[in-house]
Amino acid sequence: MKIWHQLISLELLNQFGSVKMMAHLGIEFTDIGEDYLAAKMPVDHRTQQPMGLLHGGASVVLAETLGSTAANLCLNPSTHYALGLEINASHIRSVKTGYVYGITRPIRLGKSTHLWNIEIKDDESNLVCLSKIILSVRVR
Repeated sequence: MKIWHQLISLELLNQFGSVKMMAHLGIEFTDIGEDYLAAKMPVDHRTQQPMGLLHGGASVVLAETLGSTAANLCLNPSTHYALGLEINASHIRSVKTGYVYGITRPIRLGKSTHLWNIEIKDDESNLVCLSKIILSVRVR
């Protein structure tokens, strides 16, 4: 089932984030399907903690970027927008190098709140982080 209010190109999504935190951490949208949005993020000096592992906060930034963007793509931008209310993240596996890949799918798309699931995996498709985000749908 197609969930997007309007389909936007990956190029436009990446341009939108080119001067935001996405650009600072190297987050890039990579795919958009009928019911999901995907992005990748490098594991490098920008996203590692002092021990050289992927920083948990960087994983949360990737998760929130995916969930918030996806929620807003489901809404009519001239009448509604979504803002994060709560996000959680379970860090399952550490990563030292390469990329992590996030994919988000909706759990519930309500009139006043959205709930999205985000899975973040490493280069070998091992689950690194499992996150959920709740967003408030607001009227402009």
